[in-house]
Amino acid sequence: MDDVSRSPVVPLAEEALLGLLLPFWQLVIGAVVLVVVLLSLARLARRGRSRMGTALLVTATAIVGLTVLGVLLQD
Repeated sequence: MDDVSRSPVVPLAEEALLGLLLPFWQLVIGAVVLVVVLLSLARLARRGRSRMGTALLVTATAIVGLTVLGVLLQD
């Protein structure tokens, strides 16, 4: 008998199940992130106007910085 090399076979049902679960997990992660952002915004708003302005400035700087890095590192 010939020794036939066999590649590992992944059942199609397993791939289909993961394909169905992937959007669900993305939805769960997005919902958790949204809740955390809303809670932190509420806490920040309670602390006062000066802290809110500083937070917005820091956030805007981070967004611009990440955008510039993304453009510079793009293929």
